[in-house]
Amino acid sequence: MDPNFEDQSKLPELKLDAKQSQGFLSFFKTLPHDTRAIRLFDRRDYYTAHGENATFIAKTYYRTTTALRQLGSGSDGLSSVSVSKNMFETIARDLLLERTDHTLEIYEGSGSSWRLVKSGTPGNLGSFEDVLFANNEMQDTPVVVALLPNFRENGCTVGLGYVDLTKRALGLAEFLDDSHFTNLESALVALGCKECLLPVESGKTGEIRALHDALTRCGVMLTERKKSEFKMRDLVQDLSRLVKGTIEPVRDLVSGFEFAPGALGALLSYAELLADESNYGNYNIQRYNLDNYMRLDSAAMRALNILESKTDANKNFSLFGLLNRTCTAGMGKRLLHMWLKQPLLEVQEINSRLDLVQTFVEDPALRLDLRQHLKRISDIERLVHNLEKKRAGLQHVVKLYQSCIRLPYIKSALERYDGEFSLLIKEKYSDPFALWTDDGHLNKFLALVEAAVDLDQLENGEYMIASSYDPALSALKNEQESLAQQIHNLHKQTAKDLDLSIDKALKLDKGTQFGHVFRITKKEEPKIRKKLTTQFIVLETRKDGVKFTNTKLKKLGDQYQRILEEYKNCQKELVNRVVHTASTFSEVFCNVAGLLSELDVLLSFADLASSCPTPYTRPLITPSDVGDIILEGSRHPCVEAQDWVNFIPNDCKLVRGKSWFQIITGPNMGGKSTFIRQVGVIILMAQVGSFVPCEKATISIRDCIFARVGAGDCQLRGVSTFMQEMLETASILKGSTDKSLIIIDELGRGTSTYDGFGLAWAICEHLVEVINAPTLFATHFHELTALAQENAVHEPNMKQIVGVANYHVSAHIDSSSRKLTMLYKVEPGACDQSFGIQVAEFANFPESVVALAREKAAELEDFTPTAVIPNDAREEVGSKRKREYDSDDMSRGAARARKFLKEFSEMPLDTMDVQQALQIVNKMKDDLQTEAVNSQWLQQFF
Repeated sequence: MDPNFEDQSKLPELKLDAKQSQGFLSFFKTLPHDTRAIRLFDRRDYYTAHGENATFIAKTYYRTTTALRQLGSGSDGLSSVSVSKNMFETIARDLLLERTDHTLEIYEGSGSSWRLVKSGTPGNLGSFEDVLFANNEMQDTPVVVALLPNFRENGCTVGLGYVDLTKRALGLAEFLDDSHFTNLESALVALGCKECLLPVESGKTGEIRALHDALTRCGVMLTERKKSEFKMRDLVQDLSRLVKGTIEPVRDLVSGFEFAPGALGALLSYAELLADESNYGNYNIQRYNLDNYMRLDSAAMRALNILESKTDANKNFSLFGLLNRTCTAGMGKRLLHMWLKQPLLEVQEINSRLDLVQTFVEDPALRLDLRQHLKRISDIERLVHNLEKKRAGLQHVVKLYQSCIRLPYIKSALERYDGEFSLLIKEKYSDPFALWTDDGHLNKFLALVEAAVDLDQLENGEYMIASSYDPALSALKNEQESLAQQIHNLHKQTAKDLDLSIDKALKLDKGTQFGHVFRITKKEEPKIRKKLTTQFIVLETRKDGVKFTNTKLKKLGDQYQRILEEYKNCQKELVNRVVHTASTFSEVFCNVAGLLSELDVLLSFADLASSCPTPYTRPLITPSDVGDIILEGSRHPCVEAQDWVNFIPNDCKLVRGKSWFQIITGPNMGGKSTFIRQVGVIILMAQVGSFVPCEKATISIRDCIFARVGAGDCQLRGVSTFMQEMLETASILKGSTDKSLIIIDELGRGTSTYDGFGLAWAICEHLVEVINAPTLFATHFHELTALAQENAVHEPNMKQIVGVANYHVSAHIDSSSRKLTMLYKVEPGACDQSFGIQVAEFANFPESVVALAREKAAELEDFTPTAVIPNDAREEVGSKRKREYDSDDMSRGAARARKFLKEFSEMPLDTMDVQQALQIVNKMKDDLQTEAVNSQWLQQFF
């Protein structure tokens, strides 16, 4: 049964009388209309939502409109739904952590008087952190970005400011971007942006639509703000209050930008950073440089399955899920998240991480020891965040203490290592740990906690200041104990006077109503009735007995209660003092947290590399302008981790001037897509600093990975599947360089065969001759394999295309049964069939349909299932061709087709309306058709 239905059956009852309902309805009508805001009203034991919000919650979370109730009647009636505390947590997590299309607001009050007490967005979780992460680790830190675009004829200059409210970090960036906002998209991915501020009407409709599309692709919520908020007046002064250190570096940094300061100014206003004094002097600010990390756009993130998705069948479906073997509570996961979005570009930095991973791979005892200690480390970053925000209590300080007492064990484990990379371990970890744990830093904090906190009470779950810590507290404690003893003595004396056994017959109770009282059972009461009425004051007679007191007990009880209150107040004051003192160690905690997070992620890499059935290997890294990409025995890390897979390794050799551009053909379901994706994943893993699933790997650093694999249409934006494919390809043609890696799967299949083939051919030539980036191009256009033949055949009049090689995924067809068997091996040479009909047979198509398909295919070409390259003699074969063309004619025609496609790819489609675009394309087509009169090769496309 769906748990949502179970929740729905336990809906809290909406209890409002007529007067309360009327008052609430009148207030609700005054709220401004905001389609993004989900407003919940706190009614103490439960929450309510109303109007469109109620319908949304009923349909989305209860999955039935029977959860709706009507508040009021007639035309004034309002759809309402009640939400339990548990369901509220589910809704808050979904709206703020999973979705990017709503904000959340909480109101408190009654009748017609309500006020907004909490608000949150996907980028600003502050008010809801206690709800979102009470029982869940914080896996990612959301970032809010503000953009100030300045559109010009030659492109758009983007001013970008960002704030990470969790890490208390500010940043500025400014860069020129193309019409597809390729650079912006990679920046949003790298920063982990969840929300973006834009000035209202900041450009022409077409330009802004393209910008909005980039935000949508990255799953970023758009928040529009007034243009007047994007100002840099007083920015330096405001930053001087927020940022650590002196004002001069901040002024110098800001003066180096034209548009970014305005964007950052809007962010400071939106996030209300200056309204919270705990932010003062606690922020860092930096210049964000796009060229510091490998650039990844949203298409590459999706194609390579880098981050987790709600649709993943298990955690190993994504690279993050596979690599995430971290031990610390949250810190390691967040750093891994960041590293996967920001792969490194410097050989030395990458090798430094690989050296550390190798250390932990080669020393399993060290790895196990460190991981055991890290499991006891709390989320130091979140604890420090609570300290700085003044939301922490003694429990948070104790958790920091319990984490810090593990550091000497971690330090000594690292110091015992004397292997190949002992100097690196000493420099990166041992020496910093020694610095931060000395008497001037964390040892001082440990001494504070040990002196101030009653650690013996922790076993009982009590967090208290030790009475020995403060003379006043100690005096109150002694007085409290003295009074408790006097009350106990009085209890004994009274039992003796009344001739009752202590505790069994005469009990001493303590309650909120009467304080300390004596109690006897009703059965015992007649025995002492006379003394009871003359010497004591009877307070209450109930079934459980008679409660009574006397002046002595009353006096002692009142004194005890007063001292107890003083003791509690003193405790509270001392807790605040200890928490404040602990917060002065924030910088030390943050540095230690950084070291522990790094160790955690690197140990996670080492643990995965060692524990796989087929161990990972260390890649050899070379600069981007030298070396090749050679992956021997490579495997897809996520696919091989699935229980049902027996993965077949493949080699990939991208060699400059020989096989730098690979055309991969072969049957559907044969493994082409998996193969080209695994190359991208392996290169990304290597540049993150992880070992890779290969027998041997040499990798020339890539500054960007472009991936065009599959495309869904988006009718809401008027973009068809094929148009989406073309837009993504245009981004590759405009944004890639010879230092990128390009992965293309099935380009040109969304239009007619000839048009698609022409596009694919021209794009291939452009990538080979102009961009010259290592490329894996999987296709069913077998004619494209002729590109490699042009590479191989050196005729005087024929245009030379260098660096193209054909590969195919192999398959075997049984000659008698015509059954297709996938071999999943990538081998040199072209394949001249896709075996679509055999795959249809796999899918259990009706025999009559399969027979007709064979018949029609035979009419179109010499179709025979045994035409596959024989298993016993695999040789490189060329593509099948119905028509032979003169080589000069082909070369001239292809050049003209390439010119046509270059002109098409450079059309600013996002700034043109449909009619205008069609007119220009038709004219280009007519011109091409006119010139095709002299080219047989070109005529085949008309």
